[in-house]
Amino acid sequence: MSSDQTAAIDRVATWLTTARQVVALTGAGVSTGSGIPDFRGPQGLWTTQPEKERLFSIDAYLEDPEVRRQVWQLRLDNPAFTTGPNAAHTALAQLERLGHLHTVVTQNIDGLHQAGGSSPDRVVEVHGTIHEVECLTCERRVPARPQLDRVRAGEADPPCERCGGLQKTATISFGQSLDPAVLQRAHDAVMGADLLLAVGSSLVVHPVALLPRTALEVGARLVVVNEQPTPYDERAAEVLREDAGDVLTALVEGVRQRVG
Repeated sequence: MSSDQTAAIDRVATWLTTARQVVALTGAGVSTGSGIPDFRGPQGLWTTQPEKERLFSIDAYLEDPEVRRQVWQLRLDNPAFTTGPNAAHTALAQLERLGHLHTVVTQNIDGLHQAGGSSPDRVVEVHGTIHEVECLTCERRVPARPQLDRVRAGEADPPCERCGGLQKTATISFGQSLDPAVLQRAHDAVMGADLLLAVGSSLVVHPVALLPRTALEVGARLVVVNEQPTPYDERAAEVLREDAGDVLTALVEGVRQRVG
């Protein structure tokens, strides 16, 4: 890590200890250290395999049985079910325990913030979770693993056991609206923040990409931690162009030094 980045981390650690309310906004770059690929990075799924973007469309999912079959097979192999949290997740949980992180607003669906020690009631999963399955007809929600076991046993597209409707993991696909209540929680947290820590997100996916603008409008400092440029870099108080786990671990150490 360069001397400039070290100095920037030192400044951000000071801001963390003096902020009234810190909110972290996290994206796929937080989970790449756990072996979960991102979507838009140089080696991202949609960068290297753009044809797979169709699998994340709700219209294609509803209309095409083959898309549903492929999506269920992708879920079987998703590393979110077998991997664990990395240094970025555990560092954010440590910031919470130190009293310097109010809320984690995450675009990730992998559940690794909770696995890393963040309080579930402080994690806002704006794009849903892969660990539950929802019926698109009766809205019944059930744990994902038993449904995936049905796929392993030979059901290509397992229907809802209550009403026979189509099921999908409880994640937000392209063309689906975000849950208004969840989005409101994220908005309220940012509205009350005086420091927004945007980590591992390209900050281009709306409406979540509007949250940094909201933070700036209410006078909060914006700190961007991302290995690739984002649209908010020029407006950020600091930009840390390093690995999320390394940066967050260093920030935790800096906070500990300041609070004794």
